[in-house]
Amino acid sequence: MYAVIGAGPMGLACARNLQKQNIPFTGFELHRDVGGLWDIDNPHSTMYDTAHLISSKRMTEFAEFPMKDSVAQYPSHIELKAYFRDFVDHFGLREHYEFNTRVVRVEPDGDQWAITTEHDGQQQTRNFDGVMIANGTLHTPNMPTLPGDFAGEVMHSADYRSPEVFKNKRVLIIGCGNSGADIAVDAVHHARSVDLSLRRGYYFLPKFINGRPVDTLGSKLKLPRPIKQKLDARLMRMVIGKPSDYGLPDPEYLMYESHPVINSLILHHLGHGDIQPRRSIDRIEGHTVHFRDGESGDYDLILMATGYLLDYPFIDRKHLNWPEHEDAPQLYQNMMHPDYDNLFIMGMVEATGLGWEGRNQQARLASLFIREQQRGSAAAADLCQKKKTRAGERLDGGYNYIKLARMAYYVNKDAYLDSLARHIADLEPSSKG
Repeated sequence: MYAVIGAGPMGLACARNLQKQNIPFTGFELHRDVGGLWDIDNPHSTMYDTAHLISSKRMTEFAEFPMKDSVAQYPSHIELKAYFRDFVDHFGLREHYEFNTRVVRVEPDGDQWAITTEHDGQQQTRNFDGVMIANGTLHTPNMPTLPGDFAGEVMHSADYRSPEVFKNKRVLIIGCGNSGADIAVDAVHHARSVDLSLRRGYYFLPKFINGRPVDTLGSKLKLPRPIKQKLDARLMRMVIGKPSDYGLPDPEYLMYESHPVINSLILHHLGHGDIQPRRSIDRIEGHTVHFRDGESGDYDLILMATGYLLDYPFIDRKHLNWPEHEDAPQLYQNMMHPDYDNLFIMGMVEATGLGWEGRNQQARLASLFIREQQRGSAAAADLCQKKKTRAGERLDGGYNYIKLARMAYYVNKDAYLDSLARHIADLEPSSKG
């Protein structure tokens, strides 16, 4: 019996693939239903009222369960919550889950894993043959220390729900990932003023080009990496211009060396003066924020759009091959522990265009590996050896990703999917034999 921790997209992919391989499993979910962060009613969700996918539905959906044609190209969290509930009901996965159940502790016990859970205040410990940890990567806020004492309100984007919080306030947003850009656009319609503080440059992409989702363009034409970086950057300059045209810093790295911001509305509002660009913060005194370019502004609310930290609170990091100096566990294929053959950290992977189907392929490989270990196949033994010697290997496709905590588990989509496919092909012949 395997354990699956989490019922978000990655947890459901794990459950579905274990089901396909006839591997018994029990799923544990902290909330009362599936969907993970996409269920805004989940008290642990970091979703907000206006949230939509930043990738299009056809590039994100599970291949065996397409979203309905009636679903928007960039679905809202409401549509996605319904999608995941339909998914589990269609494949009969709900019965395998224990809901309203917190995983308190995961620790090795001989060749098995002892998992302590809590439900209705009662704890119990059970042993499992293995565990797939899929509790997500976007739930523990990264809260950098501000340089000074701010007299107003400080909140993280994880706690943001409704733009009503900005009503008649002078707002400073720090950071401009995809959530930060969305929230800045929300704030424009409610706040007295909205400023955006950045310490580095970002690449911005529109959601649509010529009426089509931007992530569906050019997927059939495979260009060498340097050419693609230069060509796509030039195309974006032609379509929307450079960030500096809007008062923002230009990136000091090449395109795709960090996750791009899929949002052109923020550039619209910058261009119209609804959002004022600011540089990085030098110091804070009361309500006044001083920036490194010598300018300053007064604010009532600072919103930290500063991302998230990897967090697996129920298991000691020594069991994750996670050295103190590293921003992420050092795993093979971003999921396989070099020494434990029955522990998988699922969903610790990020890539432009990977979608849920890419994560489904990750779960497919893990499930095949489990099945082939049970059969004692040579292919499984070979993979065991590879993961011992190649843990932490970066499948970056030659991209020089910038040094940020969130990029520590970033991969190139094509390189990653190709690697998964090769391992799957090695395992499947014996699986069918």
